[in-house]
This record gives sequence, structure tokens and C-alpha cells, in this order.
Amino acid sequence: MTIFLPDLDYVHKQQNQELNLSADDYSLLTDLYQLTMAACYTGEGIEQRRASFELSVRRLPEGFGYLIAMGLTQALEYLAKFRFSPSQIAALQATGIFAHADDRFWSLLAEGKFTGDVWAVPEGTAVFANQPLLRVEAPLWQAQLVETYLLNTINYQTLIATKAARLRDVAGEEATLLEFGTRRAFSPQAALWAARAALAGGLDSTSNVLAALQLGQKPSGTMAHALVMALSAIEGTEEQAFSAFHRYFPGAPLLIDTYDTVAAAQRLAEKVNSGEMQLTGVRLDSGDLVTLSKQVRSLLPGVPIFASGDLDEWEIARLKAAGAEIDGYGLGTRLVTGSPVNGVYKLVDIDGIPVMKQSSGKVTYPGRKQIFRSFTGGKVKADRLGLLGENTLEEEPLLQLVMQEGQRVQPLESLATIRQRTVASVASLPEQTRRLDHPVAVEVEISAALQELTEKTKKQNAFAQRLVEKDAK
Repeated sequence: MTIFLPDLDYVHKQQNQELNLSADDYSLLTDLYQLTMAACYTGEGIEQRRASFELSVRRLPEGFGYLIAMGLTQALEYLAKFRFSPSQIAALQATGIFAHADDRFWSLLAEGKFTGDVWAVPEGTAVFANQPLLRVEAPLWQAQLVETYLLNTINYQTLIATKAARLRDVAGEEATLLEFGTRRAFSPQAALWAARAALAGGLDSTSNVLAALQLGQKPSGTMAHALVMALSAIEGTEEQAFSAFHRYFPGAPLLIDTYDTVAAAQRLAEKVNSGEMQLTGVRLDSGDLVTLSKQVRSLLPGVPIFASGDLDEWEIARLKAAGAEIDGYGLGTRLVTGSPVNGVYKLVDIDGIPVMKQSSGKVTYPGRKQIFRSFTGGKVKADRLGLLGENTLEEEPLLQLVMQEGQRVQPLESLATIRQRTVASVASLPEQTRRLDHPVAVEVEISAALQELTEKTKKQNAFAQRLVEKDAK
């Protein structure tokens, strides 16, 4: 048995529970059962059999009529860097869990990398339940081990992108939408992914400085109540706090609801009208936003008004219906949290043999599939879920080959390109699919060939089960 001597610094970090994540750790960012299954496959000598797994969503989150696929960029980056270092292998061996694993398992991890193919719908594409967002075709051990990370990035970014697309759809193209969710995201990594997915889904900018700079964007933001309270306490008044902030950030938007929103707007109006101050915006973070925004608009008619404070698409729709005078919105908690996307990753083919899951409420369709989308009058008419290689019948196939033999085969898309696709994709959906109240998803038809394969696979499974029961007797 090959023993890998551990890097003591690596092991000590684990023992001291320093839960810091780096790109070198990504291969271990998985569930234990992925590794135990890979070890079992290796022991049985089937680890190199060609397997196809598809990632799909069983059902849409409540109140959603569609999803916007997102996270593919990070998924492909992960697959391209998929490796196990000697220190990681040593740490696994030290757990004692794999004491009975075949020696070849360790050699596989030490020498292996991702060599498979990936088919996926482009980021920014609207999709529906039971449609594969992505398919991995690779040696069984590889396709199995990458499941957890792929679900993590695609599930979360798809949720955020969909929320962002809905927010943009409700707020309209003229509204400024800012992502403010870093402090409420589930982790620092999630905050970066949320910022990216939000921008790709239709928001204008993010307050997350690291995310913005990594994405080639300029971060956006105003100020917090703390600055107003601190400077007011030390320098005397809220007005002096505003003046101090403008000395360093001339004309920057001001947060005006720390004390008395209307009184603050009145004092600012005097300065703006006299030419003493330039002001690019004011932000309201509390109170009756409908009434306050109207009062502020009457005092500062040419100044953009931004609103924040636990807003979502339903609240924005309510504010607009009530005639609120709001030009932009800061979206945080309800954007980066909420109903999860229930993505699953299931085996559909092994060595050319179609397979399916038949558990109650969790049935999957067998075989490698394609989504065929048809349009009428520029709007999505229907989707047909069929088998790869079926005739398109003047339909648009959505799944594209994006990685072949472990190498990307398409150039990296810009955030602007993905955002444009999101906007176009949402615009192509029927109105009943886009609405917030009781949306109706686009009909997904099952092709005759896929239906036939499903019935055939069910019969084969039933026949195999009868043989097992007969042998047991």
C-alpha cells in the first residue's frame, strides 16, 4: 500500500479547525460518500467505466415560474483544476475510514485529473423543472467525485441569478439595482458568488469591493447610519456630518433617515437650490417608503431616491403600485437568502446502458438528454425533453458541449454577455411565466423516444428485480 507522508502544516491546520478555503482544497470540498463510492468502484474494477450524470431541478421554488441557469463558469474552473495533492491523500489515509480500500484507489487520486466531457445550457438561460442544466460524461470515479461542488455552485448561483432577473423584470430597465447582500450571505465565498450571479442576472453593481474588482466592475455604495451618528455627536449636527462626508466624496449619495427624514431632505434642498451643494442621490432605509419617497421627491425633485431595507421583488411591486417615488433599490438579505434551488445530480447512463431512479417522488428519466426549445412570435412556445441526437424539428437545442476531454472548448464569456442573455431569455418567456402571483411554467414535453426508453428501462428494472426475488427463494 502506498503511504503518502502528510504535510504537517496542512494536518495541523485541520486539527486546529482553521476552516480557510483555497483553490488547492477544492477537491476535498466534497461529501464523504463521494470518496467512499469512488473507492468501492475502484475495488470492483469499474472506476473507468464511462458514466453520464445530469444535474437538474426536481421542482421550482415556490412562486417561481422559471430559473436562470448560472454557475457554469465556476464549475468549469473547478473541473480544470481537479487534483488531489499528496498532503490531501495523506490526510484521507489518516482518518482510517479507507483502511480496506484497494491500493489502486490511492494511485487513482494521486495521478488522476478530470478528463471528461461537459454539456451545459449557457449561463443566463431560462430553464424549468426536470431539465438538465448540465451533464458530465466521464470515467465513473471522476463523474462521481465532482457532484458536490457542481451542485454547490450551480444551485446557489442559479437561485441568486433568478432572483436578480425577477427583480429587474419587476423594477424595470430604468431602475438602478444594487447588490448589498454580502453581510447576509451564508459565507464569504457565497458573498462573491452572490455578487457575480446578481450582476449576471440583471443588477447594476455590487457593494462587495472584492467581487467588483475581480469582475472588472466599480463597487457601489453610500454610507451607514454609524457615520452620521458619529460625526453628528462629535461635530454637532447631521448637516455637518453630510458636509464632512462630501469633503472627501463630493456629491455622493447620502443616507437621510438616521433621525428625521423629511427634515434632513429640507435642509439638503436649501443647499442644493442655492447651489451650495451637488447631490447625486439620497437613500431611505426605513419607515413608510411610499410616503417618505413622495415627500422627499417634492423637496428634491431632481435628486435620485434609493431605497433599501429587506426589499424583494414582491415589495418592489407593491411600492411601484402604491406610487412610490423611487429610482433605485439596494437588495440584500432577501436576494442572497431564500428558498433553495433543489438541484440534484443523477446517473443516467453507465457504459452505454441507460439507467433511471424510480424512488417515489424522485423518478428520473434515463439516457443522455437534450432540451429542444421552440418559439412562436419571439416567445418560448414549449420545451421538449428528448434524447441526445434526436432530430431538432426546427427547435433550438439548449445543451452545448463546453468541455471535452477535460479541456474547455468555448471561450470564457464576459459578465455583460451573460447579462444580455439573461435579459433576452426572460423577455422571451410568456407573461404568465414571468408573473409573481401564481406563475405558470412553460410546458415541458417528453419526446416519444425518451418515453419509449423510459418504459423499456422500467421493464428491465422490473425483470431484474423478479430474478433477484426468484433467486432469493
